[in-house]
Order: sequence, then structure tokens, then C-alpha cells
Amino acid sequence: MRLSAAQLEQYERDGFVVLPGLFSAGEVDLLKSELARIGSIETDHIIRERSGGVAKAIYRAHEADGPTASPVFRAAVRAPRMLGPARDILGDEQLYIYHCKCNLKTAIDGSIWQWHQDFGTWRHDGTPSPDLTTGLVMLDEATEANGCLYFIPGSHRLGSLEPELDDTTTSYRLWVVPKARLIEIMEQSPEPVAITGKPGDVVFFHPNILHGSGHNMSRHDRWQAYFVYNRVANRPRDVQNPRPDYVRSTNFAPLEPGDDDIAAPVGQHT
Repeated sequence: MRLSAAQLEQYERDGFVVLPGLFSAGEVDLLKSELARIGSIETDHIIRERSGGVAKAIYRAHEADGPTASPVFRAAVRAPRMLGPARDILGDEQLYIYHCKCNLKTAIDGSIWQWHQDFGTWRHDGTPSPDLTTGLVMLDEATEANGCLYFIPGSHRLGSLEPELDDTTTSYRLWVVPKARLIEIMEQSPEPVAITGKPGDVVFFHPNILHGSGHNMSRHDRWQAYFVYNRVANRPRDVQNPRPDYVRSTNFAPLEPGDDDIAAPVGQHT
């Protein structure tokens, strides 16, 4: 699958593009069953909520090894319907997975993600430029009540803002946009857009778009998978005390397109 000129224009203008129904109901169920299995494992690859200890974020499900490894996720990141659009957006065939993160915002307990730019963190990883794109796969229906993402359209064109580290709001340390600067930007920008959708919908978005999400106030889970594609040429430089491999991958081998059948038996995926 490749993006049209109109879709690429929308991505450049707004900082995101929505691709409805890219994954089937059966594939969504398969991905969710893998996350349910992985979520019971005790590992530092999983961040848990302060309240209740349920998984908040699961990392590195896309590799062939490690405690959170899943052949299904490994196939999904290589599926042409994901890799093709990422190549179109970045204008490069040589891509690798910067990281794979699955956010499990559970009913009632799922906590917020503060307003931030993803590159606000990745620049501290030594990544030279924001030449990455994230493919968000909705695994549950995303609604405003269950804590969907919000984007500020066009905010990626502001460039990389100076962030500050927030290590108190939730169990996850996050580089966020300072409140005063955030309000100033909001006063001069379109209103935030709620990124709602159905299971199987995919959204590609820019690493500098301002985004965040609220608490899950509903009885429904809101699970989402995030596949972050980076240009091999844009891989991070060496930094002191780098973050672990599960959030800043050191596997820079270019991805080879796989099969769109992500349910193929283990061993048939490349």
C-alpha cells in the first residue's frame, strides 16, 4: 500500500493522516490476545500504572527475541500496508523500527499522557532530526470518554520545542511542553482534534505534532499500538547513559517488506 498525493499533502499540512480499516477484526483480536499474554510478564519492558499495577505501556513486541517478543507484532511492523505509507512519508526505503510501544489505557484506571512532542524525548536519545513517523493502530474503539488522543493540527510546523521533564504526574517520565508555552501555542492554533476511530483504523503522525490524551473515564479499555519508523540514516548518535534498547532500538537493520498476512504461522515471516 502506498499513499496518494492528497494523503501526503494532508500529512504535511496537518501533521497526521487517518487510514480507516487497515486491520481486520480478526487481526485486531490477534494483536490484543498477544498483548494480554505479554502483559502478565514481569519485565522492565512494561510500564505499569501506579494505581492497580496494570500495564500502561508495553515495549519491544516487534522483535524476534526478548521477554515481550511477539511474531504477530513482528509481522505487523513489516506488513506492506504499514511499511509502505511510512516509506512514502519519510521519502526513504531504508527504515527501521525506532521502537514499538503499546499503550493499554484500561477502563477507569487508564491515566493521562501529558501534552508533548515525541521528538522532545527522542532528541535526548541523540536522534539528529525529526525524520520519523509513527503508525498508530487502534485496537479498541477510541472515544473522548475513554481517553483518545488529541492533536493540535499543524503544530508540527513549529519545529522542535524546548521541553521539560515531568516525572511526577504519572508512572511514566515524559518530556512535556511547558504549560505557559503550551497555552500560548493553543491561543494561536486551531482547536485540538479528538482522534477517535474504530478498531483497525491507523493514524500516521509527525514526531513534532503536539498531542496528549486524558484519563479513561469509561468502562471500556482503549488499547493502541504505536510503530515508530525511523530512517536508518537518522539513527541516534551515541549519548551518555542512553535509554534501554527497548525504547531506543539499536537494531538499525533496514526492514524488508513482509506479508500482509500477519497471522501466518511462526517461521514464515521474514
